[in-house]
Amino acid sequence: MAQPLSFEIPEDLGGERVDRVVAVLGDMARSEARTYVDAGLVEVDGETAAAKTRVTAGSAISFPKAADPVVLAAEAVDFGILYEDEHVVVIDKPAGLVVHPGAGRATGTLAGGLLDRYPEIDGVGQPGRWGLVHRLDRETSGALLVGRTAEAHDGLVDALRARDISREYVTLVRGLFDLPLGTVDAPIGRDPNRPRRQAMIPTGRRAVTHYRMTRQWDKPGVAELGVELETGRTHQIRVHLAGIGHPVVGDRVYGGRDPVPVPRLFLHAAALRFTHPVSGEEMSVKSPLPADLAGVLDGLAESSD
Repeated sequence: MAQPLSFEIPEDLGGERVDRVVAVLGDMARSEARTYVDAGLVEVDGETAAAKTRVTAGSAISFPKAADPVVLAAEAVDFGILYEDEHVVVIDKPAGLVVHPGAGRATGTLAGGLLDRYPEIDGVGQPGRWGLVHRLDRETSGALLVGRTAEAHDGLVDALRARDISREYVTLVRGLFDLPLGTVDAPIGRDPNRPRRQAMIPTGRRAVTHYRMTRQWDKPGVAELGVELETGRTHQIRVHLAGIGHPVVGDRVYGGRDPVPVPRLFLHAAALRFTHPVSGEEMSVKSPLPADLAGVLDGLAESSD
């Protein structure tokens, strides 16, 4: 058996069962991860983890792995830059680009492209996702934070955990709103009936989403929202909005039949606001709505004239 692997549990895996965390961080099948847990080979903060253990972001986890861990390879990948200095980069992630390697995908990721463009991030943060502070779903476009140095990365991760980073999104959802503002405060966890999905369940981790309706169209019955995350759970916006009867247009997992044609999931990370981890400067970085989504809104505006 190989030497144990050790990780700090990232924010996006906080609250998950330990076997899923081992599967994700160790790049293995969940069934393989479960064998390590059942054998008492997984430790969280120095204590042997039970099968039903749910982990906390920032905790230390270690476990053995028979095969070598995924080695992130630098490769040319196309993505935009919204801001960069010697400490911090804000990426403009295109839709369709996977953020980091995982089961079934080792190449063609943003992580590989970052390592190619910024080789100094090798060893900064988590293996296989060097420099990444958070992530976006594959079909979500927009602003994403990267730390180029250990100091900057760790400072940004701490700020994210303390909810000191503002993440704002633009989305188009089904249905109309009577009130322009609202908050969804409902825990999110793995759907017990459909394990590849998330769901609002009592045993999930606390999740809070704030939204404001900016405009809506009676026909075909859709609304544009500005959304701000107070927490950052997997698929949080999609799960919360679907849970209150307003699924994101273009969502093939949590939505249904789209009332308007869209090229993809209509979800865009439009702005990041944070304190620079080295200079202390207050930063505000915006990502313009991509042409494919802007065209949908232009079409709705024209049809209502």
